[in-house]
Amino acid sequence: MLGRKIVLLSICLALFACAGHKKTPPSQSAKSAAIGKRGGPAGISPLRQAILSLAQREWDYFGRQIVVLDGEEESIPHVGKWEDDEETYVVRVNWYWRAVGKPELTGNHCDEPWSAAFISWIMKEAGLPDYQFPPAEAHWMYLTQIMGQAGDPAAAFAPRAIREYRPQPGDLICATRGNNHTILAGQDPYSTLLNHTKLHCDIVVERRGDTVAAIGGNVRNSVSKTILRLDKDGFIQPTPRRPWFLVLENRL
Repeated sequence: MLGRKIVLLSICLALFACAGHKKTPPSQSAKSAAIGKRGGPAGISPLRQAILSLAQREWDYFGRQIVVLDGEEESIPHVGKWEDDEETYVVRVNWYWRAVGKPELTGNHCDEPWSAAFISWIMKEAGLPDYQFPPAEAHWMYLTQIMGQAGDPAAAFAPRAIREYRPQPGDLICATRGNNHTILAGQDPYSTLLNHTKLHCDIVVERRGDTVAAIGGNVRNSVSKTILRLDKDGFIQPTPRRPWFLVLENRL
Protein backbone atom coordinates (compact mmCIF):
# COMPACT_ATOMS: atom_id res chain seq x y z
CA MET A 1 0.00 0.00 0.00
CA LEU A 2 1.17 3.57 -0.45
CA GLY A 3 0.80 4.30 3.22
CA ARG A 4 -0.56 7.79 3.06
CA LYS A 5 -2.65 10.04 0.90
CA ILE A 6 -0.86 12.16 -1.63
CA VAL A 7 -2.60 14.88 -3.55
CA LEU A 8 -0.76 16.33 -6.49
CA LEU A 9 -2.02 18.88 -8.97
CA SER A 10 -0.15 18.37 -12.23
CA ILE A 11 1.18 21.22 -14.31
CA CYS A 12 1.15 21.06 -18.07
CA LEU A 13 4.06 19.18 -19.60
CA ALA A 14 4.68 19.46 -23.32
CA LEU A 15 6.29 16.12 -24.10
CA PHE A 16 5.16 15.19 -27.53
CA ALA A 17 6.93 15.18 -30.80
CA CYS A 18 6.65 13.78 -34.19
CA ALA A 19 8.08 11.03 -36.32
CA GLY A 20 7.24 6.20 -39.93
CA HIS A 21 8.05 3.06 -41.76
CA LYS A 22 7.90 -0.62 -41.12
CA LYS A 23 10.49 -3.08 -40.06
CA THR A 24 10.38 -6.40 -38.30
CA PRO A 25 11.25 -6.04 -34.61
CA PRO A 26 14.23 -8.02 -33.32
CA SER A 27 13.67 -11.51 -32.01
CA GLN A 28 12.60 -11.18 -28.40
CA SER A 29 13.73 -14.67 -27.49
CA ALA A 30 17.22 -14.20 -28.94
CA LYS A 31 17.86 -10.67 -27.67
CA SER A 32 16.21 -10.87 -24.28
CA ALA A 33 17.73 -14.21 -23.44
CA ALA A 34 21.21 -12.94 -24.26
CA ILE A 35 20.84 -9.78 -22.21
CA GLY A 36 18.99 -11.45 -19.35
CA LYS A 37 21.69 -14.11 -18.87
CA ARG A 38 24.48 -11.61 -18.73
CA GLY A 39 23.84 -10.81 -15.13
CA GLY A 40 25.41 -7.66 -13.73
CA PRO A 41 26.92 -6.08 -10.64
CA ALA A 42 26.54 -7.95 -7.37
CA GLY A 43 23.02 -7.71 -6.02
CA ILE A 44 21.37 -7.00 -9.37
CA SER A 45 19.26 -9.82 -10.78
CA PRO A 46 19.49 -10.81 -14.46
CA LEU A 47 15.99 -9.46 -15.16
CA ARG A 48 16.70 -6.11 -13.55
CA GLN A 49 20.02 -5.92 -15.41
CA ALA A 50 18.21 -6.69 -18.67
CA ILE A 51 15.83 -3.76 -18.08
CA LEU A 52 18.73 -1.41 -17.37
CA SER A 53 20.77 -2.65 -20.35
CA LEU A 54 17.87 -2.26 -22.77
CA ALA A 55 17.06 1.25 -21.54
CA GLN A 56 20.71 2.24 -21.90
CA ARG A 57 20.90 0.71 -25.39
CA GLU A 58 17.85 2.59 -26.65
CA TRP A 59 19.17 5.83 -25.19
CA ASP A 60 22.48 5.25 -26.98
CA TYR A 61 20.61 4.51 -30.21
CA PHE A 62 18.73 7.81 -30.06
CA GLY A 63 21.90 9.83 -29.60
CA ARG A 64 22.07 10.10 -25.80
CA GLN A 65 19.87 13.15 -25.31
CA ILE A 66 20.02 14.61 -21.78
CA VAL A 67 17.35 16.62 -20.00
CA VAL A 68 18.19 18.27 -16.67
CA LEU A 69 15.44 19.20 -14.20
CA ASP A 70 16.48 21.38 -11.28
CA GLY A 71 13.56 22.96 -9.44
CA GLU A 72 11.58 25.00 -11.94
CA GLU A 73 14.42 25.02 -14.46
CA GLU A 74 14.77 22.64 -17.39
CA SER A 75 17.72 22.44 -19.75
CA ILE A 76 18.82 20.12 -22.56
CA PRO A 77 22.64 20.20 -22.52
CA HIS A 78 22.84 17.55 -25.21
CA VAL A 79 20.29 17.08 -28.00
CA GLY A 80 20.03 13.60 -29.50
CA LYS A 81 18.10 12.17 -32.42
CA TRP A 82 14.38 12.85 -32.58
CA GLU A 83 11.69 10.36 -33.45
CA ASP A 84 11.20 11.76 -36.96
CA ASP A 85 14.79 12.82 -37.75
CA GLU A 86 15.44 9.85 -40.02
CA GLU A 87 13.68 6.69 -41.13
CA THR A 88 15.64 4.55 -38.69
CA TYR A 89 14.24 6.41 -35.67
CA VAL A 90 10.73 6.45 -37.09
CA VAL A 91 10.99 2.67 -37.40
CA ARG A 92 12.36 2.30 -33.90
CA VAL A 93 9.27 3.93 -32.43
CA ASN A 94 7.19 1.47 -34.45
CA TRP A 95 8.95 -1.36 -32.57
CA TYR A 96 7.64 0.08 -29.32
CA TRP A 97 4.11 0.43 -30.64
CA ARG A 98 4.10 -3.17 -31.82
CA ALA A 99 4.66 -4.31 -28.22
CA VAL A 100 1.25 -2.88 -27.28
CA GLY A 101 -0.66 -4.06 -30.35
CA LYS A 102 -0.44 -0.85 -32.40
CA PRO A 103 1.66 -1.83 -35.45
CA GLU A 104 0.11 0.91 -37.56
CA LEU A 105 1.77 3.66 -35.50
CA THR A 106 5.29 5.00 -36.00
CA GLY A 107 7.36 7.96 -34.97
CA ASN A 108 5.56 10.04 -37.58
CA HIS A 109 2.34 10.06 -35.55
CA CYS A 110 2.98 13.29 -33.69
CA ASP A 111 -0.18 13.28 -31.62
CA GLU A 112 0.32 9.77 -30.22
CA PRO A 113 2.44 9.75 -27.05
CA TRP A 114 4.64 6.63 -27.04
CA SER A 115 6.24 6.72 -23.59
CA ALA A 116 4.08 3.87 -22.24
CA ALA A 117 4.74 1.80 -25.37
CA PHE A 118 8.48 2.34 -24.81
CA ILE A 119 8.30 1.13 -21.20
CA SER A 120 6.16 -1.84 -22.25
CA TRP A 121 8.62 -2.81 -24.99
CA ILE A 122 11.54 -2.67 -22.55
CA MET A 123 9.78 -4.93 -20.07
CA LYS A 124 8.69 -7.37 -22.77
CA GLU A 125 12.15 -7.53 -24.32
CA ALA A 126 13.70 -8.05 -20.90
CA GLY A 127 11.59 -11.18 -20.55
CA LEU A 128 8.87 -10.16 -18.09
CA PRO A 129 5.60 -12.06 -18.58
CA ASP A 130 2.39 -10.06 -18.93
CA TYR A 131 1.22 -10.94 -15.43
CA GLN A 132 4.30 -9.18 -14.02
CA PHE A 133 4.09 -6.17 -16.32
CA PRO A 134 1.11 -5.92 -18.68
CA PRO A 135 2.01 -4.13 -21.96
CA ALA A 136 -0.11 -1.02 -22.35
CA GLU A 137 -0.43 1.97 -24.63
CA ALA A 138 -1.05 4.26 -21.64
CA HIS A 139 0.69 4.32 -18.27
CA TRP A 140 -2.52 4.28 -16.23
CA MET A 141 -3.39 0.88 -17.71
CA TYR A 142 -0.38 -1.04 -16.38
CA LEU A 143 -0.26 1.07 -13.20
CA THR A 144 -3.83 0.15 -12.31
CA GLN A 145 -3.01 -3.56 -12.48
CA ILE A 146 0.29 -3.20 -10.60
CA MET A 147 -1.27 -1.08 -7.87
CA GLY A 148 -4.07 -3.59 -7.57
CA GLN A 149 -1.44 -6.21 -6.69
CA ALA A 150 0.20 -4.01 -4.06
CA GLY A 151 -0.55 -6.44 -1.25
CA ASP A 152 1.00 -9.40 -3.06
CA PRO A 153 4.53 -10.09 -1.73
CA ALA A 154 5.31 -11.94 -4.97
CA ALA A 155 4.47 -8.96 -7.22
CA ALA A 156 7.33 -7.81 -9.46
CA PHE A 157 6.66 -4.13 -8.74
CA ALA A 158 5.32 -2.39 -5.64
CA PRO A 159 3.91 1.17 -5.53
CA ARG A 160 5.68 3.51 -3.12
CA ALA A 161 4.97 7.06 -2.02
CA ILE A 162 7.71 9.45 -3.15
CA ARG A 163 8.25 10.67 0.43
CA GLU A 164 8.59 7.16 1.82
CA TYR A 165 10.92 5.42 -0.62
CA ARG A 166 14.20 6.41 -2.30
CA PRO A 167 14.27 5.24 -5.95
CA GLN A 168 16.95 2.79 -7.07
CA PRO A 169 18.13 1.64 -10.52
CA GLY A 170 15.45 -0.51 -12.13
CA ASP A 171 12.56 1.28 -10.42
CA LEU A 172 10.00 3.37 -12.31
CA ILE A 173 9.15 6.95 -11.36
CA CYS A 174 5.82 8.37 -12.49
CA ALA A 175 4.38 11.86 -12.88
CA THR A 176 1.10 13.38 -13.95
CA ARG A 177 0.86 15.00 -17.35
CA GLY A 178 -1.55 17.50 -18.84
CA ASN A 179 -3.71 20.17 -17.24
CA ASN A 180 -5.46 20.05 -13.88
CA HIS A 181 -5.18 16.33 -13.18
CA THR A 182 -5.33 15.32 -9.56
CA ILE A 183 -3.97 11.99 -8.34
CA LEU A 184 -5.21 10.65 -5.04
CA ALA A 185 -2.89 7.85 -4.02
CA GLY A 186 -3.89 6.33 -0.73
CA GLN A 187 -6.91 4.42 0.48
CA ASP A 188 -8.18 3.16 -2.87
CA PRO A 189 -6.09 4.21 -5.88
CA TYR A 190 -6.57 0.95 -7.71
CA SER A 191 -9.44 1.55 -10.09
CA THR A 192 -11.24 4.80 -10.67
CA LEU A 193 -8.57 7.23 -9.49
CA LEU A 194 -6.04 6.28 -12.15
CA ASN A 195 -8.44 5.49 -14.98
CA HIS A 196 -7.71 7.55 -18.08
CA THR A 197 -5.39 9.91 -16.19
CA LYS A 198 -2.55 11.27 -18.33
CA LEU A 199 0.73 10.09 -16.87
CA HIS A 200 4.40 9.66 -17.70
CA CYS A 201 6.91 7.14 -16.29
CA ASP A 202 10.67 6.72 -16.68
CA ILE A 203 13.09 3.93 -15.71
CA VAL A 204 15.66 4.87 -13.06
CA VAL A 205 19.09 3.88 -14.35
CA GLU A 206 21.49 5.60 -11.97
CA ARG A 207 21.66 7.16 -8.52
CA ARG A 208 24.63 9.40 -7.80
CA GLY A 209 24.99 11.82 -4.91
CA ASP A 210 21.96 14.09 -4.78
CA THR A 211 20.72 13.22 -8.27
CA VAL A 212 18.90 10.39 -10.03
CA ALA A 213 19.04 9.62 -13.75
CA ALA A 214 16.03 8.06 -15.49
CA ILE A 215 15.50 7.01 -19.11
CA GLY A 216 12.14 7.33 -20.83
CA GLY A 217 10.59 7.50 -24.28
CA ASN A 218 8.77 10.44 -25.85
CA VAL A 219 10.71 12.87 -23.66
CA ARG A 220 11.43 15.99 -25.67
CA ASN A 221 10.97 14.10 -28.93
CA SER A 222 13.39 11.30 -28.15
CA VAL A 223 14.51 8.56 -25.81
CA SER A 224 16.08 10.81 -23.21
CA LYS A 225 17.97 10.50 -19.97
CA THR A 226 16.52 12.91 -17.41
CA ILE A 227 18.69 14.07 -14.53
CA LEU A 228 16.72 15.24 -11.51
CA ARG A 229 17.85 16.61 -8.19
CA LEU A 230 16.71 14.85 -5.04
CA ASP A 231 15.76 16.64 -1.84
CA LYS A 232 18.09 16.74 1.19
CA ASP A 233 16.73 13.37 2.38
CA GLY A 234 17.26 11.63 -0.95
CA PHE A 235 13.63 11.60 -2.09
CA ILE A 236 12.21 12.66 -5.46
CA GLN A 237 10.92 16.21 -5.59
CA PRO A 238 7.85 17.06 -7.70
CA THR A 239 8.55 19.99 -10.02
CA PRO A 240 6.38 22.07 -12.35
CA ARG A 241 7.96 20.24 -15.27
CA ARG A 242 7.49 16.82 -13.70
CA PRO A 243 4.87 16.47 -10.92
CA TRP A 244 6.21 13.14 -9.63
CA PHE A 245 3.76 11.27 -7.43
CA LEU A 246 4.77 7.60 -7.44
CA VAL A 247 7.73 5.22 -7.45
CA LEU A 248 7.34 1.62 -8.56
CA GLU A 249 9.85 -0.42 -6.60
CA ASN A 250 11.44 -3.11 -8.73
CA ARG A 251 11.45 -6.36 -6.74
CA LEU A 252 12.94 -8.52 -9.47
